[in-house]
Amino acid sequence: MLKGNAVIGQSGGPTSVINSSLAGLIEAGKTFGGIKRILGMHFGIEGLMEERFLDLSAQPENIIRGLRTTPSSALGSSRHKVKNEDLPRILEVLKKFDIRYFFLIGGNDTMDTIFRVESYCRDQGYELCGIGIPKTVDNDLYGTDHTPGFPSAARYNILSVLQAGVLARDMQKVDKFVVYQTIGRDAGWLAAATALAQKEPSQAPHLIYCPERPFNQDEFMEDIRECEKKYGWVSIVVSEGLVFADGTPVSAAQSKDKFNNTEFGAMGGASVGFQIHRMIREATGWRGEFQITESLSMSAFDRADPGDLEEAYRCGVHGIELAREGRSGLMVTLERVSSDPYKIRMGEAPLEDVAVRAKTMPENFINKRGNFVTRDFLDYMRPLINDIPEYVQLEKLYGEV
Repeated sequence: MLKGNAVIGQSGGPTSVINSSLAGLIEAGKTFGGIKRILGMHFGIEGLMEERFLDLSAQPENIIRGLRTTPSSALGSSRHKVKNEDLPRILEVLKKFDIRYFFLIGGNDTMDTIFRVESYCRDQGYELCGIGIPKTVDNDLYGTDHTPGFPSAARYNILSVLQAGVLARDMQKVDKFVVYQTIGRDAGWLAAATALAQKEPSQAPHLIYCPERPFNQDEFMEDIRECEKKYGWVSIVVSEGLVFADGTPVSAAQSKDKFNNTEFGAMGGASVGFQIHRMIREATGWRGEFQITESLSMSAFDRADPGDLEEAYRCGVHGIELAREGRSGLMVTLERVSSDPYKIRMGEAPLEDVAVRAKTMPENFINKRGNFVTRDFLDYMRPLINDIPEYVQLEKLYGEV
């Protein structure tokens, strides 16, 4: 058994449940004899390289318990892309602080960071256990049924579209349409999830467009006009990563982040929601709204899903269990055993299979027209979301007064 200190970091965008995973790591880590002290990187891998550590072993118990009901990233996050020239410095710090257990909670790029650090240490003859704890609201990590954080972010968007739809329905004589934009660079999981807001075809959302399918503007306008004719108004949900057939982002954004990912809606480009709104307005002359929540869904604890919080905690605990078994180079996964009744078990996947890959929605989850989801997707999604309210509508009982 390796003996030394452990370090934990949080990377990328936060979620409503990422701190629950942190709590699981700390509480389980305190019971593992191989770990002498648990440190926290203050602002991710940048904090490690700058030797900024929080002593997590010394935190009061009420603080650790409170992490399970606190959104965002308690340790502070980072989007620093580790370069080859960073690796010697990282190893130097690991040695200086006798760190033998390396945990990062994050998404695709985070898993790549752990993989590279663990591989480099192994090549240099330094024993290090590297374990990844999954986190991303985008739900685009390979090897896991879903990611902690996704159900809560999905619930946020479902409730937003549901309530915005009630508003749009009642305001249809003023605004004929409403466009709601979700985050999701390469995968449309969050946009697709809003389908659970709809209990019958007349309710929002009427149309959903995901980046897995090329956006066809002519077909889109046909869909818009058909919905308006049927219902008198239109609710449209679009993912920020929507692209035309030639690969051009509908947002027309040109900005890139440190990982060379297009920053949809960032400086240098308009948002997808704005562009879709403009298309409809110019083609029809209708007045309408567009709604863009951006990162709000990442840390809205008032809409967090209880099951999501529990699974996030269990992921942290399982990460320590893997370390206890002497295993390394793995990411914790959630494996679905059954959908009805819903049951998952903890698993693991090699980091090299997960790093820097995006899990897009399967072909059978999106309808042939590319403007809504299928029953297969709804069957996948329903067990993950709890407590979606139902609102009433006045019956059209006209008569003399």
